Order: sequence, then C-alpha cells, then structure tokens
Amino acid sequence: MRVYKMRSAYSAVALLLLFASLAVAQSVQPEVPYVPTTDPAVQAMLKLAEVKKTDVVYDLGCGDGRIVVAAAKNYGARGVGIDINPERIQDAKKNAKKAGVENLVRIEQNDLFKADIHEATVVTLFLLPEVNMRLRPKLLQELQPGARIVSNTFDMGDWKPDKQVSLDDDDSDSGLSHKFFLWIVPRRDQK
Repeated sequence: MRVYKMRSAYSAVALLLLFASLAVAQSVQPEVPYVPTTDPAVQAMLKLAEVKKTDVVYDLGCGDGRIVVAAAKNYGARGVGIDINPERIQDAKKNAKKAGVENLVRIEQNDLFKADIHEATVVTLFLLPEVNMRLRPKLLQELQPGARIVSNTFDMGDWKPDKQVSLDDDDSDSGLSHKFFLWIVPRRDQK
C-alpha cells in the first residue's frame, strides 16, 4: 500500500510538472509582431549582405522563412531560420519544402536570445529597435569578425552601419521594408 501511495504521489508531481511546462510553453509569445518582409526587401537585404554560396544565413525571427529560402534558392547558401512561434515554424518548413531547398535550410523553434548563432556568416533581422539593441551584444560576442548583419527598417542605436540602402517603391505606405542597414562584425580588439 505504501509503494502505491508513493507512486501516486510521484505520478501527481510528474503530472503537475508536465502541465506547468505546457503552460509556460504556451505562454511564450514573440516580442515582435509578425510582419512579412516584402519580396523586394528580401532581395535587397540579401544583395546588401553580398550573400554567396559559401554563406550560412541566419534569420532571427524568420517568420515564414522567406529570407533563408531565398538565400538557398537564389544563391545556394545554407540557411537557418529561428522563430519562437510554432505556427511560423510550420509555415517556414512548408515554404522550404515547396521551394525544393529543405536540404539547405534548417528551421528551428527557439528564442533568438538563446539560439546558437556562432556559425552564421550573415544574420538578417526585422525586429524592433529595442530588440535589436538587446541582441547586439550577442551578435558581437558569438559572430566571427567579418560576419555581416542586415536589418530591415531598424538600426542599432549608436552602432553606425557600414552601409545603408533604401528601396524606392510605392508598394507600401507603412514605412517598413524600405530602409536597410549593414554592419560588419569587427575584429575582437575593435569592439
């Protein structure tokens, strides 16, 4: 009888832990609303980063995966899309498969602040300014010197971009996806 009660207690604790972890997992919400990058903006970002076949392109907050899919399809680069939203992850995986680049693209459900990004040679962002600023130390710490970072619309405060370009199109009145910033990660002694 005593063994049965202990098993029941362990089962109850295990069940509580399971429910607690599910509740936490379901309560994880993206810090940035999902706003798809326009196709012209995707092309402009990849061009600004000078993506080539030897690159590993990471898109932090990848949404439906359109940037890493385009990097793989148009340049033959490997791509890694990271997003916290399981719905976006499913969309991104479907889009990679539909484009025939699932062998070059990996989609990972993860918090972009916890993801391992050290192998990236190019990182693309379409995040809010405060998220960019919080992400900046991680980028400088984990990326190798010479890695390129491209941000859609938003800069990184006092870290001046190495290059900035604008798209002149009339597709959107929102002011988004028209301005792009490029930073090249400096040598460790220059940070």
